[in-house]
Amino acid sequence: MPAIRILIVDDHPIVLVGIGALFASSKEMNVVAQARNGEEAVILHFQRQPDVTLMDLRLPGINGVEAIRRIRNQSPRARFIVLTTYDGDEDIYQAMEAGASGYLIKDMPQEILFDAVRRVHAGGRYLPSPVSKTLASRAPDSSLSRRECDVLRLVAQGRSNQEIAGDLGITEGTVKCHVSVILNRLSVRDRTQAVVTALQRGLIHI
Repeated sequence: MPAIRILIVDDHPIVLVGIGALFASSKEMNVVAQARNGEEAVILHFQRQPDVTLMDLRLPGINGVEAIRRIRNQSPRARFIVLTTYDGDEDIYQAMEAGASGYLIKDMPQEILFDAVRRVHAGGRYLPSPVSKTLASRAPDSSLSRRECDVLRLVAQGRSNQEIAGDLGITEGTVKCHVSVILNRLSVRDRTQAVVTALQRGLIHI
């Protein structure tokens, strides 16, 4: 059997080297390319045609979820495993919705990584039990719109409603409406709780 061709996408050079070294010890898997941002990942994917792509979520430029979407729009059979430090339910949900077949946290043992690559390459899915439980805990209709996420990021920066309105080019009344929706969807009482909950779930990142 030919070796499984792997593309690794991560913006940390040391992580790229480390993951690449893991696969160097395997005869059944071969790293064919490495990318440090989302745009480069898209280009290299179509140039090198990997069997499985290991995709980080937090990347310069377009993030990992958007990179997966762009590739899958042109190559629906492309296979992805998210390899990240983010374990919030919204992070997992968005990645799987974009088309990822696996989701791993970076502190997992080498054997789990190899097993995930084999299973995804064979057309299956790979979600370790903690990831599956986190995803299952996600409340229905708890996602925020892009604009609501924009508002919440500015709230997290300590901006007032008036300042947020100026930054986003909307009225202060519209900001108040967005904040009210955010509090309701996250089932929290105030702005501080909203920020904490959103960070824990992966709705926003700072």
